[in-house]
Amino acid sequence: MKLFLKGTRCDTPRCAVERRQAPPGMQHARRGKLTDYGQHLREKQKVKHYYGVLERQFRRYFQKATKTKGNTGSSLMTFLERRLDNIVHRLGFSQSRAQARQVIRHGHITVNGQRVDVPSYEVRIGDVIRAKNRAKSLDLVRAALAESARTAPDFLSRSDSGIPEGIVSRLPAAEDVSIPVQTQLIVELCSR
Repeated sequence: MKLFLKGTRCDTPRCAVERRQAPPGMQHARRGKLTDYGQHLREKQKVKHYYGVLERQFRRYFQKATKTKGNTGSSLMTFLERRLDNIVHRLGFSQSRAQARQVIRHGHITVNGQRVDVPSYEVRIGDVIRAKNRAKSLDLVRAALAESARTAPDFLSRSDSGIPEGIVSRLPAAEDVSIPVQTQLIVELCSR
């Protein structure tokens, strides 16, 4: 499955997903059916790789999601979608989540006028995410906006005039997640 980890390269036919006809290795032996545990683990790993989250961070998000009211899987995906690096990527200020992390760590992004250099910063309703008013920061963000031409999701509003900025109009819901994921499998695996 394409996770679009390489930015715009995954939009082209050069993406490695379609090229490989057999599993890696010399023998190309046919693998057996994936076990239930394997399916659960693969779903969790897919989400971790997609958002660029390590195991300890993922466990912390899961514990936070279990303490909230409502569906644990939806809460988990909401917490992951609220990360600043994800929001910067979804606004189109970067080509990939990895680049979004780097842009944030280097101090090119401000939240409500304050410099934030933590990619796991949790955005709230009404937060204004803006490129820093410096030539290098503006060039990075404008280049990413020009190359991706991605539209912002419903829970974000973006304005490109002057300094590119985005506003969080509401918290993301389970249907705002950009990849198809079976959250129930993740909840079953992490609840053991």
